[in-house]
Amino acid sequence: MAQKVGQLKFSAFVVCAFFVASPLAHAQIAPEPIISGFARTLPVTARNGMVVSQEEKASRIGVEILKAGGNAVDAAVATGFALAVTLPRAGNLGGGGFMLVHLAQQKATIAIDYRETAPGAATRDMFLDARGAFVPAKSQSSGLAVGTPGTVAGLALAHETYGSGRFTLAQLVAPAIALARDGIAVEGDLAFSLGEIRTRLARHPSSRAIFMPGDAPLRPGDILVQRDLAASLERIARDGVAGFYQGETAQKIVASVQGAGGMMTLQDMRDYRAIAREPVRGSYRGHDIVSMPPPSSGGVHVIQILNMLEAFPLGELGQNSAATLHLMTEAMKRAYADREIWLGDPDFVKVPVAGLISKTYAGQLRKGISLERATPSHEISAGDPARYESDQTTHYSVVDKDGNAVANTYTLNFSYGLGLVADGTGILLNNELDDFAATEGASNAFGLRGGNANAPEPRKRPLSSMSPTMVFRNGELDIVTGTPGGSRIITTVLQSNILVATPTTLLTSLNIVRQLWRFEEQNANTAELANHAAQFHKKLTGFVETLASVGDQLDKAKSSYDKAMGQLTTGKGNLIGRATKLESLGVPVQNKRLLQIVKQDDISDDIDEEEAMEVDSNADAMTI
Repeated sequence: MAQKVGQLKFSAFVVCAFFVASPLAHAQIAPEPIISGFARTLPVTARNGMVVSQEEKASRIGVEILKAGGNAVDAAVATGFALAVTLPRAGNLGGGGFMLVHLAQQKATIAIDYRETAPGAATRDMFLDARGAFVPAKSQSSGLAVGTPGTVAGLALAHETYGSGRFTLAQLVAPAIALARDGIAVEGDLAFSLGEIRTRLARHPSSRAIFMPGDAPLRPGDILVQRDLAASLERIARDGVAGFYQGETAQKIVASVQGAGGMMTLQDMRDYRAIAREPVRGSYRGHDIVSMPPPSSGGVHVIQILNMLEAFPLGELGQNSAATLHLMTEAMKRAYADREIWLGDPDFVKVPVAGLISKTYAGQLRKGISLERATPSHEISAGDPARYESDQTTHYSVVDKDGNAVANTYTLNFSYGLGLVADGTGILLNNELDDFAATEGASNAFGLRGGNANAPEPRKRPLSSMSPTMVFRNGELDIVTGTPGGSRIITTVLQSNILVATPTTLLTSLNIVRQLWRFEEQNANTAELANHAAQFHKKLTGFVETLASVGDQLDKAKSSYDKAMGQLTTGKGNLIGRATKLESLGVPVQNKRLLQIVKQDDISDDIDEEEAMEVDSNADAMTI
């Protein structure tokens, strides 16, 4: 989701999954958008401020705060607490995230790190069995997966330090309390997600009691009442962060985590702190990029990839051309190779940030990119950036009338996190510690590998891909952006929300998925699907030189094709799900060369149901 900012008018495009920046407008008054009756997405404009989130009621609460004289931070804090009620699969009190705050008058941008932390008793082998083998269930489905939550500390720090001073924390929490106490209608995304995640929720009586009364998920038209969550929010309103990290709420969270096999203690809760950090900064074709530093890998690699791409004539090569997609994929592969080795919690490991975002280092990496040949992944390893020294999620963006802005991304990891509500609190708990590297080279649930820099340690923050980002031009705020998407967050922010608004316009290609989806819906057989796929690839790229015989590349190609579509798609989760479904039909991918060029390699495993849901969001913009 992104907001495009002019001096007096703010605008955003509503798309099926994210907000995309509008055309650049540096005049004092931005031109009115041209509305087409045939358009699939329509712009939203405002003169005095905007709140963009995945859920309408939460966005409206943020706008009401702006109308009452609050600044962007006040509105963001109120929106964050509200999303914990209205978007329970991603909005949260029991998770963590990252926030960028831009203060217009001071011309300063601050990064707030409220990522979850491992408990003090965490060990390097906590997700391994007695033979030293990684056990995914430990890091994804047990109490060991739960990190000490950071959301309440992060929102409170933002309010205390950067809020307008016109609102108490209790006033910003009050709308969320009312929603939880009085109930919200189950509809749209909420109804769908509860149905899709019922198996995970059904494991825990505390979760069933709220979301599955009568052992069936709430249905459209039902009312979701969350009285325990209202009580937990009331304790925060009354006692501030102590109302969450100490006392009744903390005791119940720790009891639930330990009951599920976890290690969290009351001391872990008491000791948690959100941290203000210096953002990472880069530039791309006259724009200044400001994004999250480690332990998020997002900002570093967005800038690193942009640095590699900047020297290529992407405008001349053309939007969605095979050459453009090839160059983008080659740059992304090299960045993710560095991510695996170099990125981790900067409080525990030295992360060579300056080297990774150095344009000189990008130039060295760029030398290995061929315009004619895709580099196989096994030939790519992490570089040496030190010589150049001098990651279910939701995002929302807020801009106020004075130009202050917030980009906030926070998460429970999976949709509904662990699926466990801490009994008596109404708070869904995260399974965020799966983002650690259980062993060197092991993949998390989203297929991202890691090394020793991201190994579990006591009180350490796992590496993330979350990438709240701001773009400036001539010193003025231009775009406020970010996105959900798991392992695709970095590339989505890069492709859909930054490159689309800079002089070289780039969008990810949904056409391949849509074309094959259409044929699948028509019940075409495998040979017909393969034939249509090959014809479409040829028309799109002109890159087909030889075609493999039907099926002879199936074993190697089918999973890679799925991964390519999952990585390159920024549309709704059901499109990604359709790409996954094509694999089960045994679609032989005919164009070997195109496949090599567009696939983002073995960055992620097959997309499961929960990951596909993660990007299935219908964003809502509220304006004043």
